[in-house]
Amino acid sequence: MRSWREAAGVRDALPAALVSMPVFLAACAVPDGGLFRAARFRDVHIYQGYAERFLHGALPYRDVFVEYPPGAFAVFMPAAAFGASHYNAAFKSLMALCGLATILLAALVLVELGASRARMLGAVGLLALAPIALGPISLNTYDAWPALLTVLALLLLLRGRDLLGAGALGLAVSAKVYPLVLVPLAGIYVWRRAGPRRAAAAFGVVLAVAAAVVVPFAALDLHGVASSFRSQAERGLQVESLGASVLLAADRLGLYHARVVETKGVAGRNVSGAVPHAVSIATIVLEALAVLAVWLLYARARDARARLSLAFAAAVAGFLAFTKVFSPQYLVWLVPLVVLAGSWVAISLTAVSLVLAQVWFFHYHALFRLAWPTWLLLARDLLVVAVFLVLAGRLARGQPSRWKIRTPSRSKTSRHSELRRSQESWTAAGRGANRSA
Repeated sequence: MRSWREAAGVRDALPAALVSMPVFLAACAVPDGGLFRAARFRDVHIYQGYAERFLHGALPYRDVFVEYPPGAFAVFMPAAAFGASHYNAAFKSLMALCGLATILLAALVLVELGASRARMLGAVGLLALAPIALGPISLNTYDAWPALLTVLALLLLLRGRDLLGAGALGLAVSAKVYPLVLVPLAGIYVWRRAGPRRAAAAFGVVLAVAAAVVVPFAALDLHGVASSFRSQAERGLQVESLGASVLLAADRLGLYHARVVETKGVAGRNVSGAVPHAVSIATIVLEALAVLAVWLLYARARDARARLSLAFAAAVAGFLAFTKVFSPQYLVWLVPLVVLAGSWVAISLTAVSLVLAQVWFFHYHALFRLAWPTWLLLARDLLVVAVFLVLAGRLARGQPSRWKIRTPSRSKTSRHSELRRSQESWTAAGRGANRSA
């Protein structure tokens, strides 16, 4: 009988994913607005409006203002084929399929990392139950699509499919902006594995795929596409961000008078005023420093392959922790990456943050009135900061004393890339880097 501590293989990953799939579908049906439920929340009605107008001849960005990147239409449009009355159910089903695919890909990532069978079963189990913790947002936004693409990119990179992995990242960037923070990590990994030319080629693929999605829309109306991206970049301090939650808490303590206003163009609520504007700038700086720190730590990591999933999770956590716009569905991006990172502390902190976000989901009016959800919001945001610190701390362990990035010679790159990949993996396993936390 095989031990649970043995390294998992593909033959373990497929059954584990298959067994978890019914659990995942059942978990998707638990929250209000979940699978097989008529209720819908967040932005599904907006997606349907875009899709139906597109089908009736109104071009996105030219005839209709769209607040989402062009790559989002890859999941907005398919559900429209089932008719207006069935769009809600079809879209939720599509997001559930994205979740199922993410579970399978996550299991295969763990195989590449040499994870134990026990760790794999625990990981797919957590992902299968995640919709319960995510609540209504799990299927009512399209964030499962870019989350799936980032896990796919991670798997392809670990398997040595550099250009395909870069293409998956480019597609993810076309759907959401946040995967941009993963592009330098992918570049560093490819550089160290196959040299600078291969890294440059991978970067070119990211740009080419993202451009292939965005340029057709921009050709119809460049101003419309630019306005969409600009509207997101120019957003103020959104009420659920870390900076806003600190100001709301200060208001509750009588230290500051916060004013929540409804935004124009892009739906949402911001904290307005000179102080919030300064805080939003400060959080952007902190966000950039957090992501840059992850890039630098990963560039110096001794085992680039074993730590790639950890670096992915830390970069996204840093991006979210200090972002000036933090809608609850953004945690969908983080969940699979944190599970793959293998830190049970980070997983626990993420789980609690998800549950806290559910508490005020149906009480946003109280949050906008600066009532009791303020403290829960602050706790959620601080937990995400803690997730980042835990992941970055793990990434910082075992850093070499001197900066050194090995670049393989041109003559040996293609001939020995697979050998180096195998040796690197065995070295990591010998140090215990791939064992279950």
